[in-house]
Amino acid sequence: MEKKQFDVTGMTCAACSARVEKCVGKLEGVRSVQVNLLAGSMTVCYDERATGVEAIEHSVEEAGYGAHVRREDEAASAAAGLERVRQEQLGMRRRWWWSLVFLVPLLYVAMGHMLGWPLPPFLAGDSHALVLGLCQLALLLPIMVLNRRYYTVGFRTLFRGSPNMDSLVAMGSFAAFAYGVYAVVRIGVGTGAADWDTVRRFAHDLYFESAGTILTLVTLGKYFESKSKGKTSEAITKLMNLAPETAILVRFGMEKEVPVSEVQVGDLVRVKPGGRVPVDGVIEQGSGSVDESVLTGESLPVFKQPGDAVLTATINRTGAFTLRATKVGRDTTLAHIIGLVNEAASSKAPISRLADRVSAVFVPVVIGIAVLATVVWLLLGRPFDFALSIGIAVLVISCPCALGLATPVAIMVGTGRAAECGILVRSAESFEKAQKIDTVVLDKTGTITEGRPQVTDVVSRALGREEVLAVLAALERPSEHPLAEAVLREAGRWGVPRLEADAFRVVPGLGVEGDVDGRHYRAGSLAFMRRCGADVAGYAADAEALAGRGRTPLFLADEGGVLGLVAVADVVRPSSREAIGQMRRAGMEVVMLTGDNRRTAEAIRSELGIPHVVAEVLPQDKDREVLRLQAGGRSVAMVGDGINDAPALTRADLGIAVGSGTDIAIESADMVLMKGDLRDAVTAFRLSRAVLRNIRENLFWAFIYNIVCIPLAAGVFYPLLGWKLSPMLAAAAMSFSSVSVVLNALRLRRFKPLVSR
Repeated sequence: MEKKQFDVTGMTCAACSARVEKCVGKLEGVRSVQVNLLAGSMTVCYDERATGVEAIEHSVEEAGYGAHVRREDEAASAAAGLERVRQEQLGMRRRWWWSLVFLVPLLYVAMGHMLGWPLPPFLAGDSHALVLGLCQLALLLPIMVLNRRYYTVGFRTLFRGSPNMDSLVAMGSFAAFAYGVYAVVRIGVGTGAADWDTVRRFAHDLYFESAGTILTLVTLGKYFESKSKGKTSEAITKLMNLAPETAILVRFGMEKEVPVSEVQVGDLVRVKPGGRVPVDGVIEQGSGSVDESVLTGESLPVFKQPGDAVLTATINRTGAFTLRATKVGRDTTLAHIIGLVNEAASSKAPISRLADRVSAVFVPVVIGIAVLATVVWLLLGRPFDFALSIGIAVLVISCPCALGLATPVAIMVGTGRAAECGILVRSAESFEKAQKIDTVVLDKTGTITEGRPQVTDVVSRALGREEVLAVLAALERPSEHPLAEAVLREAGRWGVPRLEADAFRVVPGLGVEGDVDGRHYRAGSLAFMRRCGADVAGYAADAEALAGRGRTPLFLADEGGVLGLVAVADVVRPSSREAIGQMRRAGMEVVMLTGDNRRTAEAIRSELGIPHVVAEVLPQDKDREVLRLQAGGRSVAMVGDGINDAPALTRADLGIAVGSGTDIAIESADMVLMKGDLRDAVTAFRLSRAVLRNIRENLFWAFIYNIVCIPLAAGVFYPLLGWKLSPMLAAAAMSFSSVSVVLNALRLRRFKPLVSR
């Protein structure tokens, strides 16, 4: 099964995207197709044995639009898309300004006399009515030529049975133009026959200014709309601009600046102070403080040394280092992030299906209403120009832009804002899932806790802290036990003298022993001390108290007895308490799953105030626990590290991976918290609710707008209240509706995360 993205051109409204989806969906072998009107993109999942890229592109072209497969490089493809949007904005602005140049004199000539403004003598009076009409026609024709796209696209899609927004604009403005031409002919005939009553009547019903105003206002609305839509993709633009264009390549001891595209996996790359990391890699020489805020949202620089991984686009604030490239081009973390944000912004939330279904039949229904309203008013005895203005107003005011933009603009702004907060959202559906969550299942190791053991306490009545750490570090340095790493890190943090152990020996399952500075030492568990006959009475109470708090005591003894102990634990992240408190205050049930023993689990439960804990579970048991909660009617979010929690992440209604966005996490989870801060999960829930609320607001106003304005334009209220919309006001209202929906969605950019960035 193949999955490809296409760029689609020529779409202007929801009816367009619905038409493209319908045409491509009919192709043999196509399993699914999603069209994003806002991004001008289409994602197609198809069987490559049944169909191919050429058939898909041809199908879109047959529907009246253009399509070409998107380039493999996410960043380059997105950049090309943004350049197309920029060119589109420039073209629309140019069209609008030139349209305005001709519209202003057209409005003056057509309507200036109503305001008492003087007309040139050769245009004033009944005898010059024909010149007046021809002058208005001459001013309108350039506006129609400038905005001819509405006619070429609108009538083409209309004749192919798939009318869109352009069809409504084309029909409305062309009807006004055609009636104006008819009126000019009648004026000419009336002038020749000296029928001045006919001349006067048609001189006031030319409608050229209506056609010009419709085209100019719609173009202005589309320009504002395209500018606003450009702002929705600012987060993606910022991400793309992060990647440096060059890298300092190290070969044969020489440094050479080359384009990033020339760097291959395995190459050595030099990063100087203040420079951006050009590719993903692992530091081989040197060290530096790396600012990762652009990807993870973490405000403080992280110290990196040999063996540590660094990511593309992060900034080396201090120091210098050489890294070995592990991922380049489209495989880098940054490229994956851009791809995920683009994919999420192009996807559709289930809430958008209602708008899609309505949009698919909206334009044909509107055309029917316009024709029916015109006929009804003619049958009621109204003049043709009155009935025609009613039909034109219905056509123009009913453009389904607002309806089609309601969901995608909110999704695009929401995914962009999430990316800025260090949260990757895989699909629009994730937002809808997140706002329904009532139960959060948290993995302990690496999610609630740091994920690696750390020294928490040093207790000794015979030696100082530094002496205990120095001897323990000497004994643990040759060891591969996880606790040894914690002791060595703590010794390094305190800067204790480096000692070496002789006659080193591992006692499996119990501890280690060896000679340090001529004295024999042992380090290990309580069982090891008792086996060696060491007196632990002086430290038994301390060990018991530390174990009760979830710590693992590590004793240090010499031939004379126990000298002290060090407590090691996988410590709770500083942010976990606040995050869990926020979840509970939001009405969510919180459950912690851990493979640790019940005593350790109970200590963490007590420390963080978690109401429910399930201890001593295996990865497959986590999956079953999620299933049990779902069977009880709960909507479950699973938050884990994305590796051993993959089955549970997939099983949950919403999977949230905590970490740096590993491949397994991205594949298993609906959302990825790049910073690894549990508070970001709370931010994801809050942002999801904000996005869904924004979508509902947009859909409400789009539906209400059409429900109220179509009857108003059709003249339903005219017999009772005298309310009637002119085609010009209808064009202004239609443009305003689309812009207002986009501006409402842009409010999401002001969303404030729980964690201050």
